[in-house]
Amino acid sequence: MRWHGETLVGFDLETTGTEPLEARIVTAAVVEMRGGETHARKEWLADPGVRIPAQASAIHGISNERAAGEGRPAREVADEIADALAGYWTRGVPVVAYNAAFDLTLLTAELRRYGLPSLRERLGGAPIGPVVDPYTIDRAVDRYRRGKRNLEAVCAEYGVVLDGAHEAAADAQAAVRVACAIAERHAAVAVLTPGELHKRQVEWYAAWATDFQQFLRRKGTPDAVVDPVWPLREPEPSVEPVAS
Repeated sequence: MRWHGETLVGFDLETTGTEPLEARIVTAAVVEMRGGETHARKEWLADPGVRIPAQASAIHGISNERAAGEGRPAREVADEIADALAGYWTRGVPVVAYNAAFDLTLLTAELRRYGLPSLRERLGGAPIGPVVDPYTIDRAVDRYRRGKRNLEAVCAEYGVVLDGAHEAAADAQAAVRVACAIAERHAAVAVLTPGELHKRQVEWYAAWATDFQQFLRRKGTPDAVVDPVWPLREPEPSVEPVAS
């Protein structure tokens, strides 16, 4: 059976902002799926330890009052999410995340912030993965399609129903269904093993980043830099963990 017919795990974060090395986790979901159906899921609400900007609350609907009153300590949440993902990778189960470079970089930054073991350390030093990122794959296999590439738009393109956009569990489920729909439409994606697909995404993301950086510089931002690293960027070593 091809990878999109096997067990897949959707992963999504809703956060305080859009810079993954600085933003904090507000809500999270890890959803185990097979054949498009959900078999298990775990959700978290965190107290991020900082104020949630109004623009972020307007997107995911979590207020500062709710996060402080009902959320669990961010350190515990980050630790449990990382354990869940590492557990699936240890079993060889692919983790699906839409725009994985954001979510996994942010989680990695949170782990370092609280002095917790990294994802790689939880895997005994092995690289993380396999990761399946429908955002990266769709840009590579349908490069010239016009229109937006956010989750809502790509769900519409592939006929995936997204109920409750920017709710972590709903977005995680939709990411898995979009990944499967892309594989159904593009045989060249479907025939790859999860490990092969992971390696291709590293290449596809780097190629996109190079092209986009060149575009920005041509359009008047001569110092633009687009990081080519996927599926995550490591925090700078100079960043000191906060006290636990």
